[in-house]
Amino acid sequence: MIYEIGHRTTYTYEKPVSFARCVLRLTPTTAGLQSLLESKVTVTPEPSSTLHGRGAFGEATQTIIIDRPHEKLIIEAKSRVDVRTSVQLGLHDSVPWEAVRASANASRSLAADSPASFLYPTRRTPIIAAITDYARVSFTPGRPVSDAAAELMTRIRNDFVYDPSATTVSTPALEAFEARHGVCQDFAHIMICGVRGLGLPAAYVSGYLRTSPPPGRPRLEGADATHAWVSIWCGNDQGWIGFDPTNAVLAQTSHIVLANGRDYSDVAPIDGIILAPGAQTLKVEVNVVPEDEIIAAAAAARVPAMAKF
Repeated sequence: MIYEIGHRTTYTYEKPVSFARCVLRLTPTTAGLQSLLESKVTVTPEPSSTLHGRGAFGEATQTIIIDRPHEKLIIEAKSRVDVRTSVQLGLHDSVPWEAVRASANASRSLAADSPASFLYPTRRTPIIAAITDYARVSFTPGRPVSDAAAELMTRIRNDFVYDPSATTVSTPALEAFEARHGVCQDFAHIMICGVRGLGLPAAYVSGYLRTSPPPGRPRLEGADATHAWVSIWCGNDQGWIGFDPTNAVLAQTSHIVLANGRDYSDVAPIDGIILAPGAQTLKVEVNVVPEDEIIAAAAAARVPAMAKF
């Protein structure tokens, strides 16, 4: 499946900003079954400098500096990405989770995708006894690792309420866990805390999720969203598998990866600093559209209305 993705972020400031330095992680990755075909990021006003680089886990970054006064900052990313269907072992065919834990802890690799990089707690994903105990219910002795992870993902979906008003980007995992409310970032952090508490490698994934309109309703511009889910290392045979606790589905062709990290702080699509007094407003618009739908719509637009009957 080839997708065309548009991601537009607009910051509007109450008073002029004299200086801004931002790190952008808006270029989808090429890894596994996903291939980046094209990508372009435009910034208004134009930065005085742009530095292209790679983050600690292989993600493409752009560090921009804007050093002239501005009251609005617009960052727009456009990409074409090919996501192929994965062929995986059945969830019940994976090795016991205890064997995966032993293998991960024995790993000596320091590569960006090494399980060793994703075993340890972070500020946003600490080891919390209550969350570890919650995860342990699914990880019974000898259970296949991917089967246990799928059940944990589904339990989070069933036990927690998706509520954008309940948390902010800085809400601690424990607070969201105790409230049983939150958004995809919270659910991903909670799942990571629980899995790492059992000694298993888990990564935070930032990306996009293709959504479809209700039957008979038009697709709305900007209706899609940035998304977050969890990737768990399930041993040498299955490797990394994506689990989406917000929707209780495996991450496959409807999920497009921007970056992998230990938690949100590693992979935030945009972060940085500004120098200015006053408040700011933020608007994010995302479109994730299969290319064949765009082609079909363009073809239909060229057909005379009478030809449809």
